[in-house]
Amino acid sequence: MPIDPQNTLLTVQAGLAQLSTLIVSYSFSAIGAIILLVVGYLVAGLAERSISAGLGHIHGFDATLRHFFSKIVRYAILILVVIMVLGQFGVQTASIIAAIGAIGLAIGLALQGTLQNIAAGIMLLALRPFRIGEYVEVGAISGTVEEIGLFATKLRTTDGVYVLAPNSTLWNQPVRNYTRNGVRRGDVTLTIGSWNDIDLAQKTMLGVAGSERRVKREPAPIAFVATVGDASVAITLRYWTTAADFFATQIDLTKRVKQAFDAEAISVPAPPPEARQETAATSETVQR
Repeated sequence: MPIDPQNTLLTVQAGLAQLSTLIVSYSFSAIGAIILLVVGYLVAGLAERSISAGLGHIHGFDATLRHFFSKIVRYAILILVVIMVLGQFGVQTASIIAAIGAIGLAIGLALQGTLQNIAAGIMLLALRPFRIGEYVEVGAISGTVEEIGLFATKLRTTDGVYVLAPNSTLWNQPVRNYTRNGVRRGDVTLTIGSWNDIDLAQKTMLGVAGSERRVKREPAPIAFVATVGDASVAITLRYWTTAADFFATQIDLTKRVKQAFDAEAISVPAPPPEARQETAATSETVQR
């Protein structure tokens, strides 16, 4: 059957016209999608900053919760923008929402442990057993809280080590918060020879505590005999101070009590002969 050149030309022209219409249509859709993405991204960032700033003006509102809520608003807007962009290309939004729900269910079943961390993170943010800047101990984990996220909590130990702990680990164990109450009790224990005046030793300890401005006057510091040995007596100074000053106060008081004992000629018990011989032998080996 012979091919009619005129019909062929008309078919090609119709195809080109249809293609041109599609290109123009999708070009406008693409441009609209790009504009929508840019505007949505900017709006999401602005909303995040606005929510964070607005909650920051509320007296006593936790900084961690402020960060959490502002992030939730940001991601919710971004998800909405993506759905709107897909709608620009003719994708049914109802199908998208159904697909997101199905994907979420599948991910939830596959990542049950991760969801436990998310649930634990929400509980930590809601009940707040610890806040950013507080020093806590949970099982074998201890350190200053730096960030509480949905999945894990960042801590910094006293020797500067970075720790990332899963939220489920922190939620399922008792939490010891050393900062929350604002004050802490400290003990300084020194061992002296049993021949020393115990009353003088206690009085000396209380004098040192009374001259330290970081020691609370109420409850008042006390000094008592902790243990009694064959030739020694352990005396403890018990005092209260702020949680922020706890370590510095304990270090300074230990040094000052020892210096005060030396000034009052309160001596420590001499080591047994075996220990003295071992020390002398070690010293001689080092010198050699």
